[in-house]
Amino acid sequence: MSASPSAPAPNADPEELRKFDALAARFWDPQGEFRPLHQLNPVRVQFIAGHATLAGARVLDVGCGGGLLAEALARAGAQVTAVDLAPGMIEVARLHAAESGLTIDYRGAAAEALGAAGDTFDVITCMEMLEHVPEPARMLATLAGLTRPGGRLFVSTLNRNLKSFMLAIVGAEYVARLLPRGTHEYERFILPSELARWGRSAGLDLGALSGIALNPVTGRASLTTDVDVNYLACFARP
Repeated sequence: MSASPSAPAPNADPEELRKFDALAARFWDPQGEFRPLHQLNPVRVQFIAGHATLAGARVLDVGCGGGLLAEALARAGAQVTAVDLAPGMIEVARLHAAESGLTIDYRGAAAEALGAAGDTFDVITCMEMLEHVPEPARMLATLAGLTRPGGRLFVSTLNRNLKSFMLAIVGAEYVARLLPRGTHEYERFILPSELARWGRSAGLDLGALSGIALNPVTGRASLTTDVDVNYLACFARP
């Protein structure tokens, strides 16, 4: 009897995990360090729902944090599995889901482990995570392998240019203090052309691209054609 294949090593940066794990207890504070995520979440769900059927779908949220998107997807009728390698985040996510009366399969696991187990999903989401892993192209390939034929993979990340540096790092972290300093590293930002190329290499078709605009005065976010800073991508697996 042959042994089952072991999962590849997690594509994760321990320092990044420690950074976010330390903030886990404040994840659900809409006025705290994760305020921008609370503001962006409704338009992320809008984009996902516009390109995939969520009711009854098997959905995987990779890098789920404290469960903000996972809960929204569950409320839309999806059967949600959500994974994160930060133990504090998973604990907070489980507690909040229980308090909210939601059934979500939270796991302190890497996407690679699910791939090694042969799991596939109708819809996969990976928000603001690619720019925090050592090998984003390999992560996209891992996510592609978890997407069933005909399924959809949704990714959000940050573009790499002067405008994104000024708004996402200088403006958000140092001037407006919407995010803790050091949240992002400019060198890890991802050009849409790079993301599209990685997707093609992983057997994915880029179906839609949308920017996200966040009004710092009203706190309202909206979808836009401008992908210079925050942007969303929808990939399809043929």
